[in-house]
Amino acid sequence: MPVLAELRRGGGGAKFVRLVHSLGCGREALRQTLDFLVSAGWVLRNPGYGHPMRPEYLLTGHGARVAPTCARVLALLRALRADDVGLRRWSLPVILQLRRGAARFSELKGSLPGVTARALALSLKALQAARLVERSLVDAYPPVANYRLTPPARRLLPALGSL
Repeated sequence: MPVLAELRRGGGGAKFVRLVHSLGCGREALRQTLDFLVSAGWVLRNPGYGHPMRPEYLLTGHGARVAPTCARVLALLRALRADDVGLRRWSLPVILQLRRGAARFSELKGSLPGVTARALALSLKALQAARLVERSLVDAYPPVANYRLTPPARRLLPALGSL
């Protein structure tokens, strides 16, 4: 999301070095992200030769359609002071799964293919600390924990839903 939003901010393209500096990430992490975005069809390497200041990476048509929404989600996360938590790997998928209402840990794990129990537990704890998710215990034997979105987290849903 940050890469697509930054490419949009740069008029639809940017040089690799500028992306590294503006995003504050490592070169290898950015290279892997750009490779993924290229393979997904959202970004393309600028073909051909030209002026040395030409952007090295450009948004494709699909990327240009998604980038404004990415920028909106990032702005909402910043407003909630949750951008570091919100951009972790499983945070947004967890928020999307909780849009339907409260869910138990096992239900969340079953609805998120590829997530490990540890990764889900860490995501839920981080989201709780950021006050985006609430945990409540149901008085039963054994006790059952339910997770649900807080009102501030619900502000993210319209933007996330359009992705």
